[in-house]
Amino acid sequence: MNEIWTIVHKERDALIRDLEASNPDEWTTPSLCPGWDVHAVLAHLVDDAKCTRLGFIGRMIAAGFNFDRINAMGIARERSTDPAQTLATFQEVRSRTTSAPAPLATRWVEIFVHGEDIRRPLGIDYQYPVAEVATALGYQAKTSVKLGGGKERLVGLRLIATDTVFDEGDGKEVRGAATSLLLAVSGRPVNAGELTGTGALSLTAMN
Repeated sequence: MNEIWTIVHKERDALIRDLEASNPDEWTTPSLCPGWDVHAVLAHLVDDAKCTRLGFIGRMIAAGFNFDRINAMGIARERSTDPAQTLATFQEVRSRTTSAPAPLATRWVEIFVHGEDIRRPLGIDYQYPVAEVATALGYQAKTSVKLGGGKERLVGLRLIATDTVFDEGDGKEVRGAATSLLLAVSGRPVNAGELTGTGALSLTAMN
């Protein structure tokens, strides 16, 4: 558990550093997450950091047990009119260890995937801890799309990471860096050539 939060805190710090020099126009850049701009993703990360197990139950009830509505309400709650203030709030909550009642592996999924949701559209290159990304990938591969995972996308596919030890699934091969595989499994677009193998087109066509 301590290892999970140590990585989460490190990744939050790195994202804060990357965003500190953002200009006003960059905050409205569309992220990789459909319908969310960069500022919205950051507000979601603030809301996620503040969430507690008990608080999540209240949020579920208020949102009519609709996950999309929960996220929308959280963004509206944490998105300041000034992006710098949203970033300052993220700085204030960066060291929290609270979470919704979900497996702790989701904390890595959140910070890695949403980190790329923000960085890629802004042209920011960043190296994530590859072993931990592989763990997040394994979790996403076994989790239903309805719960934010990508299990249904992987029917008939075998994922093979080219930068760490990860080889799961049966069927047509999809090869690529663990971060690229994690994004694709999570329903995000990746650049041409990031994924190779006979199953690469099948996976990316679903996103």
